[in-house]
Amino acid sequence: MMRVRASTPFSSSLHHHNNYSATLTPSKASRLSNPRATAAASTPGSTSSRHHPSIEVIGGAMDKFLPAFKTLPLPYIPYPVIAWNCHVETIFAAFFRSLPDVRFRRECLRTKDGGSVALDWVSGDNHSLPPDSPLLILLPGLTGGSEDTYVRHMLLRARSKGWRVVVFNSRGCGNSPVTTAQFYSASFLGDISEVVEHIGNRYPRANLYAVGWSIGANILVQYVGQESHSCLLSGAISLCNPFNLVIADEDFRKGFNTVYDKALANALSKILKRNALLFEDIGGEFNIPLAANAKSLREFDEGLTRVSFGFKSVDDYYSNSCSSDSVKNVSIPLLCIQARSAENDPFAPSRAIPREDIQKNPKCMLIVTPKGGHLGWVAGSEAPFGAPWTDSVVMEFLEHLEQVKFSNSERVNYTGYTIPRYTQLER
Repeated sequence: MMRVRASTPFSSSLHHHNNYSATLTPSKASRLSNPRATAAASTPGSTSSRHHPSIEVIGGAMDKFLPAFKTLPLPYIPYPVIAWNCHVETIFAAFFRSLPDVRFRRECLRTKDGGSVALDWVSGDNHSLPPDSPLLILLPGLTGGSEDTYVRHMLLRARSKGWRVVVFNSRGCGNSPVTTAQFYSASFLGDISEVVEHIGNRYPRANLYAVGWSIGANILVQYVGQESHSCLLSGAISLCNPFNLVIADEDFRKGFNTVYDKALANALSKILKRNALLFEDIGGEFNIPLAANAKSLREFDEGLTRVSFGFKSVDDYYSNSCSSDSVKNVSIPLLCIQARSAENDPFAPSRAIPREDIQKNPKCMLIVTPKGGHLGWVAGSEAPFGAPWTDSVVMEFLEHLEQVKFSNSERVNYTGYTIPRYTQLER
């Protein structure tokens, strides 16, 4: 998602339309994807009655997770005018959502291959929070970082609940230093593996969780699937995940989506140009001029990304970077939240969602909203300028996972989740 550096120019005195109400009916997709849940919706006390029919909920872990949510029984009400069109909602959220003021303490982590990533911790938390406070790692979208509005709103929500939060700024993002002739990619898991291990070693008594947006979500789900039963995280949340980059690439080159394509390519090219000396006389199959002047993500990936990570072609890179292939291997609680159709998320087509694997996996749950745009979700009590609708849902899920207390000797809690390496001590 595009980076946002400035706070909203709109007046903060504008009132929210809290009196606006509507009832949304279930879509055909919702009924077909989960006919049992739809049929049971009218049954008092049934699992499916715990979420409003305007919101689709499926997944192997649905029965376990649904009781945790206070938001899902309520209708999803998109904010008037802004949310009528996915592009309007996406752009409004990117440029006009408020930017909370947060003071960070930056830690630059040098990776094993000589690269660098920047971890932004909230200033003062190291002294004010106990060492066993639950810890949330935030993975922004493409070219995003700790200056993005959606990241900061989620950060503040978690901090208000006593959680320690850190933003993982990938190579070159959020002004993170670039120290090798290699950026990050949609399939490179080396950095996230080192970051999670580093944070876990620093806070061995804390349960670790992660939230990823867009490409950050794609990387997170691949990591969780790769680690499977050895994953050091206690839970993960995926938001606006493209899941299948081949399908996403097809849609990204159509209609108005080309505007986003060009904007993101331009953002990546700027990072490359700032670090041009690292790529002097690099040789090989690299096409640095193409990447530096890319008019699309595909051009940037052809000139730089696919070569850096050893792929034969851009299509080879995209087909081997799909987190949809990893869902079946996920062994920790995973919540995925998406917008319902291609018309409601220009970056993450609905047809790319691995519904069958989510349905079969007893650790996974999927929430699909009728609107949302990409990283928009301009709905709920804080709309239009405040936190996205998803923040409260994410926090309810995280608090549900964290509320269960463990002793060091126990390996399985009452819901059957395997305890990761870093367990919280019984208080």
